[in-house]
Amino acid sequence: MSKTRSFFRGSFGSALIGGAVVAAFFAVAVSAGWIESKGSTTTSIPEPLATPVASKEGEDTNVVNQIYRHDGQGVAFIEATEAPEETESPLSPFGEEGSSGGGIATGSGFVIDSEGHILTNNHVVEGATRITVKLGSSNATHTAEVVGTDPSSDIALLKVEAPADQLHPLALGDSSKVRVGDPVVAIGNPFGLDRTVTSGIVSALQRQIQAPSGFSINHVIQTDAAINPGNSGGPLIDSAGEVIGINSQIETGGGGNGNVGIGFAIPINTAREVANEIEKNGNVEHAFLGINGGTITPALAKAVNLPVNKGVLVAEVVKGGPADKAGLQGGSTEATIEGARLQLGGDIITEVNGEPVSSMEDVINAVEAGKPGEQMELTVLRHGETKKIDVTLGNRPASAK
Repeated sequence: MSKTRSFFRGSFGSALIGGAVVAAFFAVAVSAGWIESKGSTTTSIPEPLATPVASKEGEDTNVVNQIYRHDGQGVAFIEATEAPEETESPLSPFGEEGSSGGGIATGSGFVIDSEGHILTNNHVVEGATRITVKLGSSNATHTAEVVGTDPSSDIALLKVEAPADQLHPLALGDSSKVRVGDPVVAIGNPFGLDRTVTSGIVSALQRQIQAPSGFSINHVIQTDAAINPGNSGGPLIDSAGEVIGINSQIETGGGGNGNVGIGFAIPINTAREVANEIEKNGNVEHAFLGINGGTITPALAKAVNLPVNKGVLVAEVVKGGPADKAGLQGGSTEATIEGARLQLGGDIITEVNGEPVSSMEDVINAVEAGKPGEQMELTVLRHGETKKIDVTLGNRPASAK
C-alpha cells in the first residue's frame, strides 16, 4: 500500500455528493444512498437448495453441480438490441445512411417469481429498443418488458410472459449474512456462452463500485469466481443455492477486459429493495445531500493540522444542492500531500442527527436511511466554532455527469 493510500484508508478519496462525481482531488464518488423500502416484498421466494452435510453412497455431493442443476434453469440469457444513432453526415463513404453504435448486447439475469419478473443490471438493457430472453436451457425466445430501472444502483426489473413450466424462480438470500471466505457460484452467459458456471469464494465485503450513471454503489460483494463480459446481471449464489448478489463488474488490472480473479456483485438486499420500489412506485427515489468530501484519519489530521482526528472533511458543495442551500461550506485552499491533491478549509462534519461521525461511510449510511424531503441535522466545525446546520435532503439527479 502506498503512503498516499494509507492516508486515505481507501475512503478519503471518496465523495458524498448524492453519488455525483466531482472532478476534484478525490478519485472516487460515493453515493448518498438508497431509500430503504418499508413495504413487504412482492416477489415469491422459493425454497433454497439444501446443502449436503455428509457423503452418502450413490448420492451426488458435488455442491456446485447441485446448485447448477437446481438454479441453472432460473438463469436468463438476455439480448438487448440497440438502434444505431444518426451521425451528422447523411451518407457514409459507402453511400449508406450515416449511423453509429447499435448492435446487440448480451447479458444475464434471473427469474425471481412465478409471474415472470427478472432481475438484471440496468447497463445490460439501457437504451435497448428490443429485449429478448431465453430461460435456462430452453431455446424459446421471449420478448421482455422493462418494468423499471434504477441507474444509480444499476438495477433493472424486467418481465416476460412465459409458460409456467419455464419459470424457475431462484431463492433470494440475505446478503447481510455473507462472510469473507464463503463459497459462491456464478451462473451466467460470459461472451455469449449461455449457462456457464464458475465457482470461488467471497474474497471481500463492503466494496464500492461506480454505476455507469456516475453514482456509487455501496456494500458490494467481491468474489474470485470468474466473471466476464456477459455475466452482468447474473446471480452470485451461496452454498445453500440462494442468490446473494447480482454480478455486475470486474477489475481487469488495466489490461484487456477479461477476468483476473476480482469480480463485484451488487448485494441482493439492495436489489430486492430497488425491485420492491419499482413495483410499488414505478421508479426509485434516492436521498441527496450534495457534498464532496472524505474521511479524516489521525495521519491526515496531523499532516494538515486539522483540529480533530476523525470526522468528514467537506471539500466541495454542489452548487444549488441541499447542502449548499443550507449553508454548508467546502474548501478553498488546494494542497498536495505526497502526491494527493486536497481541498482544505471546508467544514468538518462531526455529527449527523446527533450521532458521532467517524468516517465517510457514517454519513453515507445516514443519508441512505433518509428520504427526499426529510431533514438532517449536521454538526460541523468551522474555523474552530461548532455549528448546527439543518439540511433538507433532496432528490438525487438522474446522472452524476
